Amino acid sequence: MSKHSEESMEEGVDYMTDTRPIAVGDNAPGCKKRDPIVVAENVTRSFGGINAVDVEYLEIPRHKITALIGPNGAGKTTLFNLLTGFDTPNSGKWQFEGHSIAGVSSYKVARMGMVRTFQLTKVMGKLTVMENMRLGAANQPGERLSKALFKNIWGGREKEITEHANVLLEKFKLDTKKDDYAASLSGGQRKLLEMARSLMVRPKLVMLDEPMAGVNPALTQSLLDHVKNLKSEGMTVLFVEHDMHMVRHIADWVVVMAEGKIVAEGPPGEVMKDPAVIDAYLGAHHDVDLGGTEGIKALERELAADEESIVGTENAGIIAVDAVLPELSGPGPDDGRTGAGSTVVGQPEKDKE
Repeated sequence: MSKHSEESMEEGVDYMTDTRPIAVGDNAPGCKKRDPIVVAENVTRSFGGINAVDVEYLEIPRHKITALIGPNGAGKTTLFNLLTGFDTPNSGKWQFEGHSIAGVSSYKVARMGMVRTFQLTKVMGKLTVMENMRLGAANQPGERLSKALFKNIWGGREKEITEHANVLLEKFKLDTKKDDYAASLSGGQRKLLEMARSLMVRPKLVMLDEPMAGVNPALTQSLLDHVKNLKSEGMTVLFVEHDMHMVRHIADWVVVMAEGKIVAEGPPGEVMKDPAVIDAYLGAHHDVDLGGTEGIKALERELAADEESIVGTENAGIIAVDAVLPELSGPGPDDGRTGAGSTVVGQPEKDKE
C-alpha cells in the first residue's frame, strides 16, 4: 500500500477540523501536497494557435475542498474536461489515486470514483427525478441486453439503488419531487439533482463546475452546505467558481489559473492578496485584497475614477452581493447610473474555454 493510501486511511481524523499542512514546503504554483488524490504533469490543450491549458504540474489535496479560480477564458473548464476524459489533451499525463487515467474514457473515470458536474446542468428533462437518480448508479446488471428481460436478475439491485436514491433525495430536499419530471425543476433544483446524482456512484472526488451559477439566492446557502457536507463525509471536492466570497467561505485550498497556466496556489486568504492573482483579475489594480470588505471598498473608489474600468458591463462582477457593505449599495449619481455598490455585482460570463 502506498504512503498516500496509508495516510488517507488514518482512523479518527475529523476532516472538518483537520489543520495539518496541505502543502509540503512553500505555497507556490505546482507545489507538492501532503496527500494528493490527483497528480497532473505537463497537461496541454490548444485550440488553433491558442493554448487553452498549459499546466506544468498540479496536485489536488485529498479530503479537502479546493477552488479552481481565474478570469473568463483561463482554461478552468477545459482542464476539468481533460482530467475527466471529456476532452483529449495535446500532451500530458495524470493520475487518480495512483492510477494513470490519461486517455481513459469518461464513464470509466466516473466508475473509478472521480465524477463531475457541468456549468449547464445535464439532467434528463423527460425522465422523472427518481429515474435521473437511477441513471447515476453503477453495477446494474439490468443494463445488459442479455439480462434486461429477467427481473429476478436485476430486481434486487434496482431496489438497492432506489433506496440509496431516496436517502440522497431526502438529504437534498428533493424527495417530494421524486416523481416529477426533471424539466419541471427550477435551475437551482436541477443543480441539486445533478449533485445528488453524482453521489450515486459513491465517489471519492467530486468536481463541480460553477455550482452556484444561475442559482436563486434562496438556494445558495443550501448548495454551500451540501458542498461542505461532502468533505465531512470523507470526499474530496474540486470546484470552479467566480464568487470570491464563496471561495473564501468554504475552500481549504485555492488554485488560480490565468491564460491556461497555474499562477498561484495557497489558502484563500493568502491567495487573494497575491499580486499575480489580483493582476489576473484586475490588471493594474494590484493593491486590492479580493477577499476583504476594505479591499472591495478601495476597489470601488478606484473603479469609479477609472474611465477604462468594466463597471456597469456584463463582465463586471466577480464579487458576491453579500460581500459588499450595505452602505455601498446606495442610490447612484445624478446621471442615472447604478450605485457603486451594485456595479461590481453581476453574473460573470460563462468560461469560454
